[in-house]
Amino acid sequence: KLHSDLDKGVGTVKYTLSGDGAGTVFTIDETTGDIHAIRSLDREEKPFYTLRAQAVDVDTKKPLEPESEFIIKVQDINDNEPKFLDGPYVASVPEMSPVGAYVLQVKATDADDPTYGNSARVVYSILQGQPYFSIDPKTGVIRTALPNMDREVKEQYQVLIQAKDMGGQLGGLAGTTTVNITLTDVNDNPPRFPKSIFHLKVPETSHVGSAIGRIRAVDPDFGKNAEIEYNIVPGDGGNLFDITTDEYTQEGVIKLKKPLDFETKKAYTFKVEASNLHLDHRFHSVGPFKDTATVKINVLDMDEPPVFSKPVYTMEVYEDTPVGTIIGAVTAQDLDAGSSSVRYFMDWKNDVDSYFTIDATEGTIATNELLDRESTAQYNFSIIASKVSNPLLTSKVNVIINVLDVNEFPPEISVPYETSVCENAKPGQVIQTITAADKDLSPAGQRFSFKLSSEASNKPNFTVHDYRNNTAGIETRRNGYSRRQQELYFLPVVIEDSSYPVQSSTNTLTIRVCRCDSDGTIQSCNVEAIFLPVGLSTGALIAILLCIVILLVIVVLYVALRRQKKKDTLMTSKEDIRDNVIHYDDEGGGEEDTQAFDIGALRNPKVIEDNKIRRDIKPDTLRFTRHRPPAEDNTDIRDFINQRLQENDVDPSAPPYDSLATYAYEGNGSVAESLSSIDSLTTEADQDYDYLSDWGPRFKILADMFGEESYNPDKVT
Repeated sequence: KLHSDLDKGVGTVKYTLSGDGAGTVFTIDETTGDIHAIRSLDREEKPFYTLRAQAVDVDTKKPLEPESEFIIKVQDINDNEPKFLDGPYVASVPEMSPVGAYVLQVKATDADDPTYGNSARVVYSILQGQPYFSIDPKTGVIRTALPNMDREVKEQYQVLIQAKDMGGQLGGLAGTTTVNITLTDVNDNPPRFPKSIFHLKVPETSHVGSAIGRIRAVDPDFGKNAEIEYNIVPGDGGNLFDITTDEYTQEGVIKLKKPLDFETKKAYTFKVEASNLHLDHRFHSVGPFKDTATVKINVLDMDEPPVFSKPVYTMEVYEDTPVGTIIGAVTAQDLDAGSSSVRYFMDWKNDVDSYFTIDATEGTIATNELLDRESTAQYNFSIIASKVSNPLLTSKVNVIINVLDVNEFPPEISVPYETSVCENAKPGQVIQTITAADKDLSPAGQRFSFKLSSEASNKPNFTVHDYRNNTAGIETRRNGYSRRQQELYFLPVVIEDSSYPVQSSTNTLTIRVCRCDSDGTIQSCNVEAIFLPVGLSTGALIAILLCIVILLVIVVLYVALRRQKKKDTLMTSKEDIRDNVIHYDDEGGGEEDTQAFDIGALRNPKVIEDNKIRRDIKPDTLRFTRHRPPAEDNTDIRDFINQRLQENDVDPSAPPYDSLATYAYEGNGSVAESLSSIDSLTTEADQDYDYLSDWGPRFKILADMFGEESYNPDKVT
């Protein structure tokens, strides 16, 4: 309730309300100032409201007092039950755990005010899951309540947990959740064979390495705790069999290590032990985690193919042995009780098998063709034996025949056949070590001997030193050699082998004389190098060539400078300046073109030029002939130039550019008038060239030249 001291109870004061929830949650009586809640309040939604109130004059609408602020706090009641926000829960605990082993901690949340009363005080309890598990009422920690819970007996447990507020008192609200607890496996059970004796029947024809049977021990544990290892206990038959574990089924797979023979032994008995791979030391007191069973194997008699006395037959024969010679025999027997006869034949695969034949009854092998070791040193083929009573039962064996060598080829010198010797070689110096090769198959201990031929033994140039190890050295016997006297030496070397009959050959070794330095390094072996000066090294030759090149460059530069100087002298000649101007205005054939334009025609109009071919253009195949009317005496120069201009305009062979022949005459329209001496006064002295100085720097050289030079009539041409 709001009340102002200025309110006399006569209705002159009006109360207003503003702020959180004003008009929606709370309302005020404008006359009395009573504040009412117009809807239900929820502390968990909004625990307090901040409002502002004011008293105003009803008539003037002006505030009677300053606006005041106040807070309405919502008082909590127990209207929310505890909730497990993370439920339902999943947990696990190892089997055989002791009492009080930790499993899981659960937590419930109550939205009521924990600072007011016991509305938010939660207590935990188990509604379902006893007597296996217990829970702490305050912390919510779940622990085991029974010892030695066995996974193999029961694996899954469902526990119902309750959380109740008001401290668990009567009238409190409660919430529940489910906890699914799984017992994890531990290795607490040893493997056990379901029976003590296993009987297996195995055919005697079973292949080595094949599986002949399976046995299994049972382990109620799970995962790696159920992994079993099988071993054969040493004893009867243990060396013929092996056992491994199938990782998917945990069965013991018995395999054959050696072939079985019914005629030799018909039954085998041995023991197999099964044990866990991963042991838990906590359960050693339970007993040994292994079990033993007996395995009896009965060998079944089968009709078998013949058996050869050897796995491989190796024989030897000399090459060129006569056809039909027996070189060996193979033997096969039928080991079955019936003991059938055996027949032999060759396994034909290629033409190599045709070199030999075999007796079908005795199994003897003989040559069918002449053999050559140098062509084929070894033959490898197969012999098949079959039973007469059952030809389908066959066996095969490999036969290797080595062809022995007959000494028929002489030894030869190995590469190189050519070597070199230095000119400055000393006596007794080894210049080459040689070896020998023999096409025959040399038996163990065969030796080669080396020596000079009889005709070379008397020459004092080289000798052969036999090292007695199938090698020999070529040694010098002279003090120095000269390429000028003899460049090549041919040394005949005789090589003999030690086989019977003894074979020998004479091999010629080419020795080239070369120029070497003091260390014996070869510098040149070419014939051309003989004629070079003695002692002239490569560096000296390069220096000579460089000097020659420098002299040639100096001569070329000198000639070029002389030509350039002569050209500059001609260009600066004052006497030929007018001709030079005429020539440089002409864009024709150059300085040597004297027929492109003849200035004499301008000075003497009476001279009639012959129709000469111009050098400044390339003449065409068809050329129009110029028809020139003869010039009359005393014809004006202008008419003569116009006549030439007209001729060039109509001439298709004329160049498409201006030349001096067209523009030599300046005409009356030129400000400077004509610079030619054709229209000049009779004598050059009558003319005044001082005006050239007034034309600017471009005519300075011309003004200096004509202003200083005295007139010489002999120079006019």
